[in-house]
Amino acid sequence: MKENKLFSNFNPTTVKEWETKIKEDLKGADYNKRLITKTIDGIDIKPYYVIEEIANIELSNTQPGEFPYIRGNTTALKKHRIRQNIFVNDYSKANKKAKNIISKGITSIGFVLSHKESVQEIDFLNLLSEINISEIETNFISGKNSEIILKYLLKYITDNKIKAETVRGSLDFDPLGHKTIYGKCYNKQNCNFSNSLEILYKLTENKLENFRIFSVNCQNFKNAGSSSVQEIAYGLSIANDYLVNASELNIPIEKFANKIQFSFGIGSNYFIEIAKIRAARLLWAKIIEAYQIDSKYIGKMYVHSETCTWNKTIYDSYVNILRTTTEAMSAILGGTDSLLVKPFNSSFEKENDFSERIARNTQIILNEEAYFDKVIDPSGGAYYIESLTNSIAEHSWNLFLEIEKEGGYNIAFDKGIIKERIEETANKRNINIALKKEILLGTNQYPNRNESIKISKKETKSVHPKALRLYRASEAFEDLRQKTERASNVPKVFLFPIGNITMRKARSAFAANFFSCAGFKIIDNTAFNSIEDGIKICKDSNAEITVICSSDQEYIQFAPEIFKHLKTQSIIVIAGNPKNSIDNLKEIGIEHFISIKSNILETLENFQEKLGLS
Repeated sequence: MKENKLFSNFNPTTVKEWETKIKEDLKGADYNKRLITKTIDGIDIKPYYVIEEIANIELSNTQPGEFPYIRGNTTALKKHRIRQNIFVNDYSKANKKAKNIISKGITSIGFVLSHKESVQEIDFLNLLSEINISEIETNFISGKNSEIILKYLLKYITDNKIKAETVRGSLDFDPLGHKTIYGKCYNKQNCNFSNSLEILYKLTENKLENFRIFSVNCQNFKNAGSSSVQEIAYGLSIANDYLVNASELNIPIEKFANKIQFSFGIGSNYFIEIAKIRAARLLWAKIIEAYQIDSKYIGKMYVHSETCTWNKTIYDSYVNILRTTTEAMSAILGGTDSLLVKPFNSSFEKENDFSERIARNTQIILNEEAYFDKVIDPSGGAYYIESLTNSIAEHSWNLFLEIEKEGGYNIAFDKGIIKERIEETANKRNINIALKKEILLGTNQYPNRNESIKISKKETKSVHPKALRLYRASEAFEDLRQKTERASNVPKVFLFPIGNITMRKARSAFAANFFSCAGFKIIDNTAFNSIEDGIKICKDSNAEITVICSSDQEYIQFAPEIFKHLKTQSIIVIAGNPKNSIDNLKEIGIEHFISIKSNILETLENFQEKLGLS
């Protein structure tokens, strides 16, 4: 019986035919400006992708479990580990919480102990009481306490006759990561981190084969506003510094590499985040290969992912749940081994049972109801993802080589190169947010006008001059809105829609959205049939700002009369940038124009200053 293939009756469309049709539809418009999107890293995103895109990508035909592990470390179906962190203040309470969340679907626990001055063995025993560490991945974010925690763990395994190979987890010892965000070492002894690497490695040499001692916290870069390329390149550079130190200590690289865990921050750029993890796996395998050892067995990257904090907002905070959901999807589809979905409120207040439950269930639902755990590398072979993986890998590799030419990560960091480059990227992203080229829903776009929040003033902490500043992208807008909400009289914005029905509606909506970002009170109006009616109602409102909303062609007809009657009691603003009449409008004294090209943050700050808000 002849097999009938789907669409076999249709002739394939060539790239040339696609391009010809697109150019016809563009009617002379610039192809690159209209259809090519350039990422912050300079990677071009095309409007469509076809099979020819991956024909020359050598590694696009590799299979899961094959070097260089772009498609994951194994051919077996396996669930990623669902992680939840517990900040340990009281050891018994932390233990009780751990057992509770394990019963609710958590398969990986992260005990945060890095803040502790010291940890006693009795405390450690209380922490692990009745927790089966052979079944639950157990991670210790322990920082300067890493050595003592590891010793306690080894003794605990021996005393309880636990098979060491069944113990999975990590120690999160990352001296260069700590230096990156604090500008200094864990302590004086750890400034020469080679000594600590050697001590920790020897404690577990030929032991705990599935427990990772050293971490590379790439998410620090993400949460400082870096690009995905920078996150990969600088993370790999840190890892390579550790490999170089291990080599100098005559530690076998093939054993040491298996002790390293990479932790990535996952943002909301869905496809880029999927490709980022795949590209990182590829490059790590290539780095291991460069050490001229049998990379077939040790070039596998263990990836832990965390939803990033950089794009999380205080206003309209439930949107954070949508953000963490897409981020979780990207991480799982990209092939992460474990995942921490941070509670939606974790960046601005103490998590509660509700927010932690939502975070846990996000991952459980993706597995149990969306079947994310039932397929290996579902994005493999997708023309767009494969092309994007290749582009990110090429850009990341070039940046990695630049840092290596400087002498490696530690030296480049001390020179200020890392901080300078990430701040440059972060500033570009800040500008994009102010221009609404990058959207933070509920903050710089479509804010909830009825929401009023009192944010505790942030403590001013001294920051080491070389350290990266971890921040949230929404902070500037939140400060802007808080300044308004703290005012004794919240400024009122009167919308003056008149003229063309389509344009007045569109520009009224735009203006309302624009000024709501600063928390101003919006006085909305359907439309005015005459200038006189609008002027009378506007005067009665005592609005500090009046926004005229009409068409470009009609502004010269309406605006001069409105300005003449209201200029002494209200700041007059034109919604739009009417090229045909803007000079004439400026001549009569109208100074303020808002449009999609406006820097919304800067513009609103100027209005606050004019209104005496401080």
